[in-house]
Amino acid sequence: MEVNYHLRNQILEAVDNQLRDGDPPIATETFARLLREGFSKKKAKEMIAAVLLEEIYDTLKNNEPYDEDRYTRNLNELGKQ
Repeated sequence: MEVNYHLRNQILEAVDNQLRDGDPPIATETFARLLREGFSKKKAKEMIAAVLLEEIYDTLKNNEPYDEDRYTRNLNELGKQ
């Protein structure tokens, strides 16, 4: 599978914006938790970006509004597998 670097960079920028703005707070909390658990900053951001991309995909695919509860649940699961 070929990587779409433009999309990758856009999603990572969105994560950076969430972390900078503290909105939603769960993104900042998850980032801090992942760092405490030993993940690098780069890896932690990539993990959050994967969850964000999944949320965007589900929202568009199902033509439904953003579900912050689902996003929160999925972020809370990061690093626990």
